Amino acid sequence: MAKNLVIVESPAKVKTIKKFLGSNYEVVASQGHVRDLPKSQMGIDVDHDYEPRYITIRGKGEILAKLRKEVKKADKIYLATDPDREGEAISWHLYEALKLSEKKVERISFNEITKNAVKESLKNAREIDMNLVDAQQARRVLDRMVGYRISPLLWSKIKRGLSAGRVQSVALRMICDREAEIDAFIPSEYWSVDARLIPEGKKKAFTAHFYADENGKKTIDSEAEANRIEKLLNGAHFNIKESRKGTRNRKAPLPFTTSTLQQEASKTLNFSTRKTMQIAQQLYEGVQIKGQGTVALISYLRTDSTRISDYAKEMAEAFISEHYGAQNIAASDDKGKSKDEKKIQDAHEAIRPTDINNIPEKVKDDLSRDQYRLYNLIWKRFTASRMAPAVFDTLSVKLEAKGVLFTASASALKSEGFMKVYADEERDNDNGKAENAFLINEIDENSTIKFEALEKKQHFTQPPAHYTEASLVRALEEAGIGRPSTYAPTISTILARRYVLKENKNLFVSELGEVVNRVMTDEFPAIVDTKFTANMESMLDGVEEGNIKWKTIIENFYPDLDSAVQKAEEELAHIEIKDEESDVVCENCGRKMVIKYGPHGRFLACPGFPECRNTKPYYEKIGVKCPKCSGEIVIRMTKKGRRYFGCENIPECDFMSWNKPVEKKCPRCGGTLVEKGTHLVCMDTACGYMEDKKDATEE
Repeated sequence: MAKNLVIVESPAKVKTIKKFLGSNYEVVASQGHVRDLPKSQMGIDVDHDYEPRYITIRGKGEILAKLRKEVKKADKIYLATDPDREGEAISWHLYEALKLSEKKVERISFNEITKNAVKESLKNAREIDMNLVDAQQARRVLDRMVGYRISPLLWSKIKRGLSAGRVQSVALRMICDREAEIDAFIPSEYWSVDARLIPEGKKKAFTAHFYADENGKKTIDSEAEANRIEKLLNGAHFNIKESRKGTRNRKAPLPFTTSTLQQEASKTLNFSTRKTMQIAQQLYEGVQIKGQGTVALISYLRTDSTRISDYAKEMAEAFISEHYGAQNIAASDDKGKSKDEKKIQDAHEAIRPTDINNIPEKVKDDLSRDQYRLYNLIWKRFTASRMAPAVFDTLSVKLEAKGVLFTASASALKSEGFMKVYADEERDNDNGKAENAFLINEIDENSTIKFEALEKKQHFTQPPAHYTEASLVRALEEAGIGRPSTYAPTISTILARRYVLKENKNLFVSELGEVVNRVMTDEFPAIVDTKFTANMESMLDGVEEGNIKWKTIIENFYPDLDSAVQKAEEELAHIEIKDEESDVVCENCGRKMVIKYGPHGRFLACPGFPECRNTKPYYEKIGVKCPKCSGEIVIRMTKKGRRYFGCENIPECDFMSWNKPVEKKCPRCGGTLVEKGTHLVCMDTACGYMEDKKDATEE
């Protein structure tokens, strides 16, 4: 019988696939890419049609030698790398590196590592899809050009070891722009007025929210307005002006894509994007399950499709019918057909369990804690996605007293549907609707309402939230930047370079990140432009679809990049960044210490290095006295590296501010003013004083 060789990427898949195929098949692993562009140079011949120069990756020579031996023994070779652009490119590199042109070679791909999927892939073997390969080549070459042309500029003008990247630079800019929005945000005062009311003959009260005053105004901007409404309503009788009952369907969520899995795992499990992908990879490649052997628990994890196969639908419907009743099966068959379906990179499915009958509790003992938690999330989301909507009885009431309108809403679960499996407590109790559920059967337009109390509260509008890993992934996806395989490595890179710092899930730009972003936005505005980068992603999709030649993209991109780099080199050549001398004397050798730039920001170092290795923290004074102890206010860093303004006498003095204080005092209360964008604002929010920064300078 003919000997067949199957080459996969990961050694973790070898045993599982070998078990499915039997003795006539040998299964070996390439352990990822075997060829790449050289690290020592750009590796792209710009003078000869932008031809990339691929070399064997260091350490992969031995693997290739073993693969060549297996190739010699085989009559037929199947390249079974991952089902995406990257996987297609690895298959092509293997074809070239192993010189397989004289062999019978076919490409197979499967969305899940199950017996049926692997066997089916053999029946549908094909040639390597060069459109997919070229799309990956184009991305790799573009990223290499950006990194290898711009990074040396950052090394020479800021510090060695920095990097620029086509996607990472855009992500950094988005975070910097969000930080600037937050810093410039001026809070506005507003008040809420709620009425506690009781239907006559009932003991339980409900809350109605202010809707509009007697003049139709829907906002309360000051305490004086809130007091006026309170006085007006004192002893007033509330009438039900309008009462509407109905039902509302809440559709089941779609199954996970890479992006939505990363977001939900961050929200509910507190996983970083990197951790989510690592654990999902383990679940995809296979876990040892008692009585089953090595089992791949989920389908392929890098996908932006919400489509699922007919087989998966049938499997889910049979399970739901048996465990939750046939009435809870989703009625329609349109799930997963999103408006962006045409943009989907590959003919993938959503992330789902390979066998819905492997319920999380059944395999829990064979999984690590984190594997179980992520699998449980994926299993529940997929199962819920094939279930009927949840149905709620609803009530909307509009009440009136002396011309002032209030509203109250109520919601009560009528039919659980998918919520038997997957529920979101925050959404279920939205704005107190669940708490008011008792009203649905106890109130109508003829009900008499008793007034119990009025509650006023002062609020201030909040600035945009800091990006988290999850919200940054969502923003990148919405802007059309990057693809499922790029989100986690992009975020990992900007964190590893310390351009961005993470504190309690929130991402903050570091001092180093600000400097790098400033250089990129000033010198290479196109590279960090979100629309330009999103358009580039669309062009890569065009390569995959066979509509654009990949070198056409490079030919159009590189000359502009080259011109921008040359211009930046000329402009930055006139800027010589010397070590700034401080007034601090080195106690070891008597030299004046200089200000250096390190991964955690600036620090003091002796210029006599390496003879003298003395270093100290550097605290830059801003020329403003501390309002608490009259010490100097200096720029400090948190343990995680986030910048703030604090007293030089910390910890004896606890003054600190995220915004820069100024010397001028608040003319209203005498407190400290801080910079917020183009304004100076009093630190005491109760004071609320604000003035234009320009006006203050002119004084």
